[in-house]
Amino acid sequence: MHQSSESGAPAGSSVAESSSLSEWQNEPRIVSLQRRSLVLLIVGQVLGSFGMGASPSVGILLAEEVTGSETLAGLARTSATLGAALLGIPLALLATRGGRRIALSAGWFLAALGAVALICATVTDNIALLIGGMLLFGAGTAAMLQSRFAATDLARPLNRGRTLSLVVWCGTLGSVLGPNLGEPGTVVSRRLGLPPLAGAFVIALVMLIIAGLLILIFLRPDPLLTATEHEHRDGRPIKRRSIRQVFGTLWSIRPARFALVVVIGAHLSMVSLMTMTPVQMHHHGSSLTIVGITISIHVLGMFALSPLVGWASDRVGPVRVIMLGQLIFIGSSVAAMISGGNEGWTMISLFLLGLGWSCGTVPGSILLSESVPADVRTSSQGMVDTAMNGFAALAALISGPLFALVGFGGLSLMAVLVAIPLLAYAVRIDRAVVVAH
Repeated sequence: MHQSSESGAPAGSSVAESSSLSEWQNEPRIVSLQRRSLVLLIVGQVLGSFGMGASPSVGILLAEEVTGSETLAGLARTSATLGAALLGIPLALLATRGGRRIALSAGWFLAALGAVALICATVTDNIALLIGGMLLFGAGTAAMLQSRFAATDLARPLNRGRTLSLVVWCGTLGSVLGPNLGEPGTVVSRRLGLPPLAGAFVIALVMLIIAGLLILIFLRPDPLLTATEHEHRDGRPIKRRSIRQVFGTLWSIRPARFALVVVIGAHLSMVSLMTMTPVQMHHHGSSLTIVGITISIHVLGMFALSPLVGWASDRVGPVRVIMLGQLIFIGSSVAAMISGGNEGWTMISLFLLGLGWSCGTVPGSILLSESVPADVRTSSQGMVDTAMNGFAALAALISGPLFALVGFGGLSLMAVLVAIPLLAYAVRIDRAVVVAH
């Protein structure tokens, strides 16, 4: 099943082949444990993402208020993404050693500590607390990302895509509600005698602590440790690997390497265009209300159809869904290039951009998990999350200068230049699978 060479057939490309290697996942005890774990992960995801939702809305206002500088405010806004990138691998290594329960709760608690720092930043106008709090807040993003992989630890191969995408989709509930913490936060701030922006982070603090406690107390038996135990019973030795060994193994497996590049490419294209869309629309006279609706449509494209994307990945294979995702990215870029500031075309472009991201990230995550050996799977997942967040932070930083240099059409063209090679490579892999079977 695991290809350690340049062989073309990706692990998991054949559902029948995949399912025949994991009979223990059909045991009633495992099925019951998977169902219970999935419910806990979903509830934790909703609570945690609700708390994390304060970052892109109230966090932006806080950054501008504390720093008084657009440049420094931009650095503060990027810090949360950098924090997620820096903590992706450590949390994955913690999961390898102590299980998902310890790693996920640690992520939520670190984010809660970040919320405390941000509350203090509102009181003191301290830039160091602001940036440090945003970095720690990124641990929540890392926990959200790891939760999607945790959902597949005990999942049947036939259901991995749907299970992973369900956790992604449920996080949308918090992500949509979280950015609206400003008004309730103001009420909380008045009652606690805090500055107006602090209240949103007080609410976030409570949500993040509850999410951490929920996972720490109730996620037992641990799904990852249970899966590892069965891997041992199946005669597959689980060895601890260094980061260098993990990356070497991941990079030597063509499907895994491809999955890594797909997830990074999806994040690069999405963040680059999404970050500069409000600026582009503002330049063409769009109101803040229309800009907000456009971003909401984009978020809808990212998450609303993710269960369908996961189902399709299970039915036709992740590689073919990745192919579809690249075509959607190209369509989004074309719509952006011809929009000329037209609000309707911009909304269509941003919806397709979100859907293309979903059709890259969900099947890419599934393909990675199916392709790598058990002894590097969790660490590889953390490495992919670190890479996608690292490149997202880079994309957010350079999108402004690139926008000034080549305009919105130039940024859109760059997304096409990312999508076309990935589409060609996906077609090549898919043909190799067809020939192999």
